[in-house]
Amino acid sequence: MDKLLIEGGHRLNGEAEMSGAKNAALPILCAALLTREALTLTNVPQLNDIGTMLKLLAQMGVRVQREGQVVTLDASALDKPVAPYEMVKTMRASILVLGPLLARCGEARVSLPGGCAIGARPVDQHIKGLTAMGADTEVEQGYIVARAQRLKGARLFTDMVTVTGTENLMMAAVLADGETVIENAAREPEVVDLANCLVAMGARISGAGTDVIRIQGVDRLHGATHRIMPDRIETGTYLCAAAASGGEIRLTGTSAGYLDAVIDKLMDAGCDIRTEKSPSFEAIVLKAPDKLKAVSLRTAPYPAFPTDMQAQFMAINTVAEGAAVIRETIFENRFMHAVELARLGADIRIDGNTAFVQGVAALNGATVMATDLRASAGLIIAGLVARGETLIERIYHLDRGYERIEQKLTALGATVRRVS
Repeated sequence: MDKLLIEGGHRLNGEAEMSGAKNAALPILCAALLTREALTLTNVPQLNDIGTMLKLLAQMGVRVQREGQVVTLDASALDKPVAPYEMVKTMRASILVLGPLLARCGEARVSLPGGCAIGARPVDQHIKGLTAMGADTEVEQGYIVARAQRLKGARLFTDMVTVTGTENLMMAAVLADGETVIENAAREPEVVDLANCLVAMGARISGAGTDVIRIQGVDRLHGATHRIMPDRIETGTYLCAAAASGGEIRLTGTSAGYLDAVIDKLMDAGCDIRTEKSPSFEAIVLKAPDKLKAVSLRTAPYPAFPTDMQAQFMAINTVAEGAAVIRETIFENRFMHAVELARLGADIRIDGNTAFVQGVAALNGATVMATDLRASAGLIIAGLVARGETLIERIYHLDRGYERIEQKLTALGATVRRVS
């Protein structure tokens, strides 16, 4: 099993291009199930989760063509509306085939999903919404089984803000009979990107990016070409890595517009951040201070501070000046990286969903274990600033969400290599 070996103490300097967003690409790949015509996607990141989703679609009968960052999907021969456990167990996003399969085929059999062990993340809101749209749904032998001749438009209210729930119900509603209104909808940019792709395919959607989304069902969707948005979490991770290491970097192929909460916190920590914009180009430049200041934060649904950036900020707070309080309100089990950071010498105390972090003069390299995708990123940041060598085990999590991370970090001046 691969591991990542990091020699700490090197400042990150230079320029790196950011990849397309995994969390936008996954639901948009599933949108191909909604049409018999070809859907072509560009700026698709080359990640393990993307590969898993493409294999899942292929076993359903979707023809997949992939050349670098361009993926073309043809679901005209879709003949198997089943997502088996073997394909779904490693990736929670597989649940996103449920809505489009039901809307297109009138039936779906989807295994309950797996993924990172960061909390329960129930799918009851997906089932509740589809049932309200007229589907006959049940859970049997670990599978969600849903049937409906044609879904009916309905007024849907989710009990909690759920990104995948919003995306699943939105995809189901585009082919439903009548109007569907999703209230308490997720407002994440990835939801907007999915809506933009669906509109390009002929869907009628308004309100994406707000907490009320309206969908007028249509009889059919057609093919389209769509560019996946930049990965805001990858961007935030590299900004944190440069901030912690005391460097200066320029990130291209990204947008500061998706990162207001993250950039505000980095500026509170003392970083100098500016953006460069033109009609066809945008970049973010960060210069770290001599000494970071600790910043407290509370995770919450977009546009508040993202839970997917919590581990990275815990890492930079471990070497910042002062103390910080981090409150995690999204997932109940997302402080597992704190124990691993402590192995490097971090001063962290956990009380329920709150972490108290006191900055220390220096971290020291050690062997640590990645427990989930974003925890992996936090440990990398800590390893970059720790004295000596840090060995990160179980980095298969990392390969699910960061494209060519060793190469990008090395190009910025880090000493990082993959070992078996």
